[in-house]
Amino acid sequence: MSDPVASKSGFLCMYMKNHPDTLVAYVKYFGKVEGNVLTAEMSSIDSKGMTLVYKLKSGESNTTRVSFDPPLSGYEEVKPRLLSMKAEAQEGLGMLKAPQITTFQIPRMTVITGIVLFASFYFLSPPPPGTTFLSIPVTTMDEFSSPAHAFRNATGIGLSFRTTCALLCATRGAEALYTWSLCRQYVKGAIVTAAYVGFTMIFGFPMWVDLKGRVQQKRIESVMKV
Repeated sequence: MSDPVASKSGFLCMYMKNHPDTLVAYVKYFGKVEGNVLTAEMSSIDSKGMTLVYKLKSGESNTTRVSFDPPLSGYEEVKPRLLSMKAEAQEGLGMLKAPQITTFQIPRMTVITGIVLFASFYFLSPPPPGTTFLSIPVTTMDEFSSPAHAFRNATGIGLSFRTTCALLCATRGAEALYTWSLCRQYVKGAIVTAAYVGFTMIFGFPMWVDLKGRVQQKRIESVMKV
């Protein structure tokens, strides 16, 4: 199967000749090239990355390969990815201010993770027979948890409630720390930061994935305004 981006490489390289400053930013930030980069050109591009040729003030010329993470799935992704990378490079080089998120939003994916979380506790760590909760009768609790006990008896898969909680806290805690690191860079306001970190502890990855998506969109918008 042919690469949908590589087939347009010639056109894209020609187009990027009109954006030498962007290519220099790619070389210095993503290529991690130190020194005074005078010029840069794109020599090829495909769905996995782009090859850049650059020249230093000292007269030395070289090439660097900048990978796309994740790879591009189609030609239509080229422009938004290059714009996002431009903003990231300029931001990292101090040429552009980091985008600021000032509002909180709950992504729709949290509904699915909420269901998965409930199902995990229900099937892996159901309450033992004879358990009562608040004013719910024991017989009602036993009827409610009987499918989960049947699942455990049939598969042999199960964890103690304490073990399930420990595993959940460990994974959610790591995700919450990552969300907090993103908030330190891109979120303005203690309340919004607390909301993102707190909801990550409950719903996990959809929160930080959505936050990264909002940051990327802000980057693209900032570049389009320049």
